Amino acid sequence: MHDETNRANMEETDWELTDNLTVVSSSAEAAEELGEALEVEQEETEQDDSGEIRANMSAALEGLLFLTGDEGLTLEQAVNALGTDADTTLALFDDLQKYYLDDARGIEIAHYGDTWRFLSKASVHEYAKRLFSIDKESRLSNAALETLAIIAYRQPITRVEIEEIRGVGADMMLRKLEARGLIQESGRSEAPGRPILYSVTPEFMDAFQLLSLDELPELPSFNEEGEGSDELFRQ
Repeated sequence: MHDETNRANMEETDWELTDNLTVVSSSAEAAEELGEALEVEQEETEQDDSGEIRANMSAALEGLLFLTGDEGLTLEQAVNALGTDADTTLALFDDLQKYYLDDARGIEIAHYGDTWRFLSKASVHEYAKRLFSIDKESRLSNAALETLAIIAYRQPITRVEIEEIRGVGADMMLRKLEARGLIQESGRSEAPGRPILYSVTPEFMDAFQLLSLDELPELPSFNEEGEGSDELFRQ
């Protein structure tokens, strides 16, 4: 009888131990699952923060490309302006280039050497010609004529050189004249950044009824005190 009582007590103790182990085991698994969930949530938060930062940097780079116009933006300039390293900046350029490859976008990002810049896509050119087309009734503004004169006399010439002579920005005017077919890109300068060189087109010659640029009137000579042909273009 005594043995049976001991056996019953031992079995009851075993059940209690089993139940306790099960509770401990369940608690450990729950804690582990909670820890894993917290880790996943932290990783997702870090990824969201990283994605937001990358999006902000990409937007900043896009704005810089717009501001630099046809002169473009070099890798070194972008790195210094954004405060990022070269690899990160190259990845941002790559992301933007892929974004603008979409057919829904009318512009693209061209990469020449170490410079990136915005360009209108070829699909836009026909519409640009219509917008800026020259017909019998259309007239060129004084600003357009001044810019054309500078290019005709000084070609090939860069945008910066044109702006130095005129004293005002020329980026938009060059785009309009190029869309009208009166000027064209004719290579790149050896100056730092390798800016685009502009020259007049055969359409310019036809529009002004010139057989050659030699038919352009000679620029007047000024005194030797530094006043030269540049002053003519500023008047």
